[in-house]
Amino acid sequence: MKRALLTSAALLMLAGTASAADLAARPYTKAPPPAVAPIYNWTGFYIGGHIGGAFGGDNNVLDPSFGRSDDGTFMGGGQVGFDYQFSPNWVFGLEANYSFLDTNSSFANRGLGSVTGRVGYTWGPALLYVKGGYAWADTRFTNGFNGDNDRNGYTVGGGLEYMFAQNWSAKLEYQYYDFGNVDVFLAGLPVGSFRNDEHTVKAGLNYRFNLGGPGLGTY
Repeated sequence: MKRALLTSAALLMLAGTASAADLAARPYTKAPPPAVAPIYNWTGFYIGGHIGGAFGGDNNVLDPSFGRSDDGTFMGGGQVGFDYQFSPNWVFGLEANYSFLDTNSSFANRGLGSVTGRVGYTWGPALLYVKGGYAWADTRFTNGFNGDNDRNGYTVGGGLEYMFAQNWSAKLEYQYYDFGNVDVFLAGLPVGSFRNDEHTVKAGLNYRFNLGGPGLGTY
């Protein structure tokens, strides 16, 4: 009988110890913060470079067989600009760019420059835009030919830009340049008049100095 009482008391003590362990305070673990979708900020200055190709339209008025080649010409250059995101989805910007053209034609554009405005619609990291404004061509003549070296005109185009990091974006862009007709002379005699325009396709990379905008954060 005494042994049974001792056994029962031991069992009760073990049960009490287990219950006390179950009631001990558990360590506090902070819940992870809820996932927040990034807000992409397009407001700020940027600088970058580009490469691509230029395709001239050069239709000679006097002799269609005489003039610059319509074949593609390699081009490369740089751009600098400023964008302002004035609503969650709309961006306005100004950009200046210059491109060098690799050509050895007797008369051709050796360089293309432009100052343009652009308006774009953004969703997340992507920006679809159109642009247009002033254009200038450095038209060079060699092998005894001469004409107007500096040409003023206009440019229009559009493209898609993608922000793949907080300060970096890449773009693919089409831009058309029109400088009117150029008269070409040799020994003071007119030898041709061609339409001076260029179709260009460029891939570019920009580094962005994000400034933030009203109601817009950075990620």
